[in-house]
Amino acid sequence: MFAWLDYLMRLLVTEVFGLSMDSRLGSSVHFFFYDTVKIIILLGIMIFAISYIRSYFPPERTKKILTRFGGVKGNIMASLLGIVTPFCSCSSVPLFIGFVEAGIPLGVTFSFLITSPIVNEAAFAILLGTFGVKIAAVYVAAGVLLGVLGGIVIGRMKMEKEVEDYVYKLKVGEAEIQEMTVQERIDFALNNVKDILRRIWLFLFIGIGLGAAIHGYAPEAILARYAGPDNPLAVFVATILAIPLYSNALGTIPIAEALINKGVGIGTALAFMMATTALSAPEMILLRKVIKPRLIANFVLITGIGIVIVGYLFNFLISPVTT
Repeated sequence: MFAWLDYLMRLLVTEVFGLSMDSRLGSSVHFFFYDTVKIIILLGIMIFAISYIRSYFPPERTKKILTRFGGVKGNIMASLLGIVTPFCSCSSVPLFIGFVEAGIPLGVTFSFLITSPIVNEAAFAILLGTFGVKIAAVYVAAGVLLGVLGGIVIGRMKMEKEVEDYVYKLKVGEAEIQEMTVQERIDFALNNVKDILRRIWLFLFIGIGLGAAIHGYAPEAILARYAGPDNPLAVFVATILAIPLYSNALGTIPIAEALINKGVGIGTALAFMMATTALSAPEMILLRKVIKPRLIANFVLITGIGIVIVGYLFNFLISPVTT
């Protein structure tokens, strides 16, 4: 898909910077510029397309849709809506309050909270361009499955009493759903592209920079030995290490790409990505404002176990990349 870009970046490295593509520095510089341009192109296209679709699903409409579904259907619908509905750690508290106030079951709410940060248009765009359709599609399916199963388990545990009492007493009100014209939806999508790029560019550059350093300088043998698919503890360790970090999928994908190219198991790298986005410490701190520690602990445990299982499944089904 991006053979032309690879060719141009190789010319940049060799002709403009005077570096050899066989050198560690040349390889790192190529990775940084190639991934930066590729990711920005993919982000612009995918964010615009998904944002246009997203314009049909404001939070109020999302709540109304979810109130129509019960049982497992509610969990499935919540996870699917999590793909196209805006969500980040800063919006977790108001969304949670709105869902509870609307009478949406706790398990269904958590299906949304699990899937939404893991699967988003930006992450899908980069996964598609970096790893291809197969891994991108399986990643999305895994994120939805995690949300559905995690929400079902939390729902069955009947932990409504672990929600802070004041949440049930709040009445956030019913906002009017504004219908948009086609031009307004286009403007909304364009503004969303600008807004997301403005908010994530630092994470993006840091992630690409770290990925470039790993790509050029990290020893393949050591990484493959300790984080490769043959290490039975690699996925578990990657998931645990990811929880204290604060990033998003955009910052972790370039790192995952570099690790995979060095022989790290695909499932190990993707488990690290999923845990960083779904179980980040800042999100847990924010959620503590509306739910009690016992429910947070169960949320982390259930989601973490699911991520570990998905990581091992990826390592089992998909052969490691060799370069």
